[in-house]
Amino acid sequence: VTDIFSTWDAFVALKKDLGQAVCWGGMDLDSDCSGVDFSGVTDIFSTKAAFVALKRDLGQAACWGNADAGGDCSSVDFSGVTDIFNTEASFVALNKDHGRAVCWGHRTYGGDCSSVDFGGVTDIFSSQDAFVALKKDLGQAVCWGWPVAGGDCSGVDFSGVTDIFSTWDAFVALKKDLGQAVCW
Repeated sequence: VTDIFSTWDAFVALKKDLGQAVCWGGMDLDSDCSGVDFSGVTDIFSTKAAFVALKRDLGQAACWGNADAGGDCSSVDFSGVTDIFNTEASFVALNKDHGRAVCWGHRTYGGDCSSVDFGGVTDIFSSQDAFVALKKDLGQAVCWGWPVAGGDCSGVDFSGVTDIFSTWDAFVALKKDLGQAVCW
């Protein structure tokens, strides 16, 4: 076993070099990975009730678990994906090189990013139910997801932000060089 990953009640033990995995845990859909081909999997990510196994080199992925928590990615194009991030019930797959991303899972908790411009995004951060995409070089960011969990950052000045940190339902943007921070 090279890596172990988990949802709230299931585990995946990955044997990356052999292209094999074993899943176990709760009675939900996330504990059944019997139909997943793990050959070529480079990374696995999870929400509270779903997994995504990324084959970064092949531009492919497989998802399983609760569809409302990101367990259905059949319509997602993973070619060129450089990173995947998650909230408790959604994923975002970022192609940093081309400034594109796609989200899936629960719409309220970040599963819909169709109105987000990902051009220039340097990092993505998440709380329990929201994402923030930072464009560090431009001093800009965009947030989406549940507003009370950080999904609304419309009044935040991101110029000079060097890092972002999160709790369950909030974010803090650090302006390290200025000795300042802003929270939402």
